[in-house]
Amino acid sequence: MKQIVLVALLIGVAPLVAQDKRLLDAPKHYNFKYYPWSPPTSKDAWEKRKAVLKEQLLVSQGLWPMPEKAPLNAVVHGKIERDGYTIEKVFFVSHPGHYVSGNLYRPTGKTGKLPAVLYTHGHWQDARLSTANAWASDKKSGAEATEESSKYFHQAGCAMLARLGCVVFHYDMVGNSDSMQIKHREGFKDVEAQLRLQTFMNLQTWNSIRAVDFVTSLPEVDPARIGITGASGGGTQSFILAAVDDRIAAAFPAVMLSTSMQGGCVCENCAYLRVGTTNIELAALIAPRPLGMTGANDWTKEIETKGLPELQAIYKMYGAENNVMAKYLSFPHNYNQVSREVMYNFFNQHLKFGVDSVITEKPFTPVPPKELSVYDEQHPLPKDAANAEGLKKLLTAAQEKQLQSLLPNDKESLAKFQKIEHGALRAMMTDELPAWTDCEVVSQAEPMKKDGVTFEEVILSRKGQGERVKVLRIAGNTFKYRTVVWVHPDGIASLWKEGKLVPTARAVVDQGDTLIALDAFRTGDAAKELRPTTNMKVANLAYAGYFYGYNRSLAAERVHDILTTLAYARHRAGLKIHLVGFEKAGPWVLLARGLCGDLGVRTAVDLNGFNFEQVKDFDDEMMLPGALKYGGLVTLAGVITPHELYLHNTKGTGSAAFLQAAYQAAGQPAHLHWQEAKMDPVAVVTWLLR
Repeated sequence: MKQIVLVALLIGVAPLVAQDKRLLDAPKHYNFKYYPWSPPTSKDAWEKRKAVLKEQLLVSQGLWPMPEKAPLNAVVHGKIERDGYTIEKVFFVSHPGHYVSGNLYRPTGKTGKLPAVLYTHGHWQDARLSTANAWASDKKSGAEATEESSKYFHQAGCAMLARLGCVVFHYDMVGNSDSMQIKHREGFKDVEAQLRLQTFMNLQTWNSIRAVDFVTSLPEVDPARIGITGASGGGTQSFILAAVDDRIAAAFPAVMLSTSMQGGCVCENCAYLRVGTTNIELAALIAPRPLGMTGANDWTKEIETKGLPELQAIYKMYGAENNVMAKYLSFPHNYNQVSREVMYNFFNQHLKFGVDSVITEKPFTPVPPKELSVYDEQHPLPKDAANAEGLKKLLTAAQEKQLQSLLPNDKESLAKFQKIEHGALRAMMTDELPAWTDCEVVSQAEPMKKDGVTFEEVILSRKGQGERVKVLRIAGNTFKYRTVVWVHPDGIASLWKEGKLVPTARAVVDQGDTLIALDAFRTGDAAKELRPTTNMKVANLAYAGYFYGYNRSLAAERVHDILTTLAYARHRAGLKIHLVGFEKAGPWVLLARGLCGDLGVRTAVDLNGFNFEQVKDFDDEMMLPGALKYGGLVTLAGVITPHELYLHNTKGTGSAAFLQAAYQAAGQPAHLHWQEAKMDPVAVVTWLLR
């Protein structure tokens, strides 16, 4: 095929495209050397970023929208008396079919409303029911003052907080101690679970939210003084819960937060959690509420110089510099007495224990772990407790029910539906239509005229991202201030056949309109890239959250490039922009258009018979975690309402009920054009330009 014009234009360009940082760099992952963060320089900029980041976090945790809360039906039994406090055994409903278990510590001899602390644990063996055998080394290093605190360090922390006047709930991570319905690190790893954002981490975060519900239901607890602490994986639970739940008044994640390793377990990773962000920035969502941290001789050892200064910058914006602190302690990875005493004094200040002196931990009499176990013959695990497969079915049914409740029927319900779907779409793409000031032209060829039109090629990028998006602009002799952005799976090459513009492209420029085509990510010159579409196989990742938690999906990268091109089109041609997607690129265009707000006049898309239920493999180029949770491609398109939308080749794409309801609720049903058959490309463009 002699594509004379195309070849002439592409001379010397391929090397530039090959420099796309996304093709050169290995995928990011939880232990990716260094995760620096530069905070915004103004409070206004941070507040805007904070709103978007909070939505992304909520989507990642399966909390957008917030699931319906079932009655807790809490069972509290088996009181154990100790000096200054009691311990009880607790279990309650998290989701129907899933239970949270733990121990409730309550101070004795206290009156009035009391502060409460959720005490989470990390990946220590047996955790809440654990015993350690490190007294000799702990004594020598000064890590612990007594053999009891060394052997039962989790109990030691809970007991001391209770004697300081706190109600403490020490609860199990999923698959640990008494929470054995689902084994830790097992379940929720399949494609369908990811498409519905059903993950191990989401379940654990929801359990923590329900733990807040439980402690705030206790009559003696002051709901304005709820804290959370935990070390290692418990530290992850601590700062994530505080970031998503404003009821947490103060958080103390120990030996977790850093600009280095971000959390290595499946219960600390899920899709979208850290795409474009870091643990330090996520922790900044807690500001201006108090945040305390400890570091050790592990990945957290630099927290005082890398992480804390950036957080201090955010807290300073709120005039709350004294609400954030971090202290490095020269011990191995731990939650030892020295670290716990930092935590006690932090909470004393911010949860107002009323202790005037520096707090040091007192010796205590531990309870044998077996006696702390929650379930017994009189209080067995409820029969409806589900394993991972059973719980996934229950969660799917709940998601479908909640989605149906969002079906719009008037302008108010339409606004609610679009807010949810737009927030989800923005998080799944981790992107939105950029301002041109956030983009740049990396390279620009001299304009070339042929056959009565002008060809101009540019290489685009988002500033500082190192991307290379090849774009070809074709302008007719008569300029109408109208542009068609052309997206095709073959990229720019689709414009030509036998060295001439194809009739569809010719139909645009012959009217004097401008046509802008692009090579979206890994199309065009980069289509020969040998790596699998997601890079998961190359990275040898055993769990999808390790990839999608740090990297955009292939579909999202293509949407990203379309949005960059649309910003360029608006920069060059104003706001009168049409968008067309051909063949399997149609779904990319539909997803991109949902993030463009009022930009554009009309959008025409070949749905290519696609729906996300067809995705059965993580290496599918349309794998997009969360897509089914939010109703799939056509339902997500409801955010485009009320702008004109022409969809064809729709057979097999699923129900259009939400999309049709959205246009009806907006009072613009005629703006939605739905064709089951695949339409001729020239006819599609004719509709665009009518």
